[in-house]
Amino acid sequence: MPVPLIAQGITEGVSSIPYAVPVLRAAPWLLLLAALKYYFGGARNTSERLMHSKVVMITGGTSGIGAAIVHDLASRGAQIILLTQHSPSDLFLVDYINDVRKATGNQLIYAEQVDLSSLHSIRTFATRWVDNAPPRRLDMIILCAHTTVPSGVARKPTVDGLDEEWQVNYLANFHLLSILSPALRAQPPDRDVRIIFATCSSYAGASLDLELAKKPVIESSSSSKSSSKQTSRGRATGTDTKQQQQQKQQQKKNNMYGMSKLALMSFAQSFQKHLSSYKRPDNFPPNTRVLIVDPGLSRTPGTRRWLTGGSLWGLLLYLLTWPLWWLILKSPQQGAQSFLYAAMDAKFGRGTTGGWLIRECQDFEKFARSEVRDEAIGKRIWEFSEKQIQEKEKEGAVRRALEKKENKAAAASSSSSSANSSSLKEQTPGSRRSRKATR
Repeated sequence: MPVPLIAQGITEGVSSIPYAVPVLRAAPWLLLLAALKYYFGGARNTSERLMHSKVVMITGGTSGIGAAIVHDLASRGAQIILLTQHSPSDLFLVDYINDVRKATGNQLIYAEQVDLSSLHSIRTFATRWVDNAPPRRLDMIILCAHTTVPSGVARKPTVDGLDEEWQVNYLANFHLLSILSPALRAQPPDRDVRIIFATCSSYAGASLDLELAKKPVIESSSSSKSSSKQTSRGRATGTDTKQQQQQKQQQKKNNMYGMSKLALMSFAQSFQKHLSSYKRPDNFPPNTRVLIVDPGLSRTPGTRRWLTGGSLWGLLLYLLTWPLWWLILKSPQQGAQSFLYAAMDAKFGRGTTGGWLIRECQDFEKFARSEVRDEAIGKRIWEFSEKQIQEKEKEGAVRRALEKKENKAAAASSSSSSANSSSLKEQTPGSRRSRKATR
């Protein structure tokens, strides 16, 4: 009991209590570690909202912060629609949905196949959703999906021939919301509809170069290493100039993640104005708010890939220094708190305007970059995105038509060859049928 131990420590001294001295020496350090962990863990969401019967559409909801958001909202009774690149019959996805249903006691969790690296896949899903009559209920869209390409990893284009970070982090969200815009406008006036974007503080140091987003730079890690070696050797001036230009281009490409987030935040402001300018037939005010959330650095698969540089040596170093990352990085559940605050707090409800930046469960009106609220820049990004999507979808349609034609030709040739082989089998020399034919 504590009372006799305290009495013994007062009367006979602390050294008379077994293990008292090492415990007292370690206690301040343990308290300091707990205080640092609490500080780096960030703010906690204290807002509550009735989520039963709410329909929430979310991207990136199978891992990291998105999975934590799905678990919390599903435990509150919300209907979850997971937009994932995997087929609904995928074994991993089926097991994941069953686990979430069992853990939350909520059976209203479904999946739709939407590959954010394919504009055709996005249009197929969004068009099917919009064409439904009567309009489907949609209370919230949470855009958590993103991708990060480490500097040492070769950049690969998507199916549409665009940079992966640009298309997945920005253009896919633009395409999805542009098509779903009629479904958002068709929601009843008493419904509180919210669109939540996920951003990152890297947008503050990004440069907005839209021409860079037209063509991806495909470079292997070996070529980048060889170019750096040649530069260090100091060859001809013309060669050095070309290598410096390539290095500058590669640095710009490495900044594609921040540029995609900057473009996404600018689009969020423009999309809020687009929704607010719509005049409803019932003369009620618009009921859709756009919110931008910065969750901070968390121990997610994307952060781990960025820290490790996409290499096994980087992964080994990450594992060796894992106690440090455990201390200073948030867990996915802690990173989801600002998203839950944006989804539940009453101040973002009806009768208010959107466009806030939410960080550590607090809303901010000012952004680190003035381009976010610049209407001229927002208009330029919007027009550029529409033109780029139109061009890439035309190219994709032509490519799919050619592939379909080639598949039909291959199927026809295979069927004819199989027919010829079967006829040869029927009339092989020495067979009874061939002998009858020669008589």
